[in-house]
Amino acid sequence: MAAQATLHCLTGCAIGEILGMVLGTAFGLHNGATVVISIVLAFVFGYALTMRGVLKAGLEVGAAVKVALAADTVSILVMELIDNTVMVTVPGAMDAGLGDLLFWVALAGSLALAFALTVPVNKWMIGRGRGHAVVHAYHQH
Repeated sequence: MAAQATLHCLTGCAIGEILGMVLGTAFGLHNGATVVISIVLAFVFGYALTMRGVLKAGLEVGAAVKVALAADTVSILVMELIDNTVMVTVPGAMDAGLGDLLFWVALAGSLALAFALTVPVNKWMIGRGRGHAVVHAYHQH
């Protein structure tokens, strides 16, 4: 269940993270701005995916926002901390262009590491009825 919850979270995070990194790199933004855009988009897409499911289950928008915040905030925070730390610390990754293999390998590796290190966090939270466990009252994966 923890791996499935983390994969769900990774999907939203990856969409936002990749989009943010691509936009920041394509527009030649400073590394700090690129990281901020990536983090914001990861939260937006992560929450949106959860909200989509619980809205389908009939929750009102306000209640769906609360469920998304409760279900995903810690998971997204951990993932974003890990994958952005990797991107910033891999020499040349943030300065590589979109056509550079280094950019894509570092980004893929950062997301894979974020997944691996976030699974235990989600397992711990689910075991205590928190995090993604809140969503399961409203829909199944």
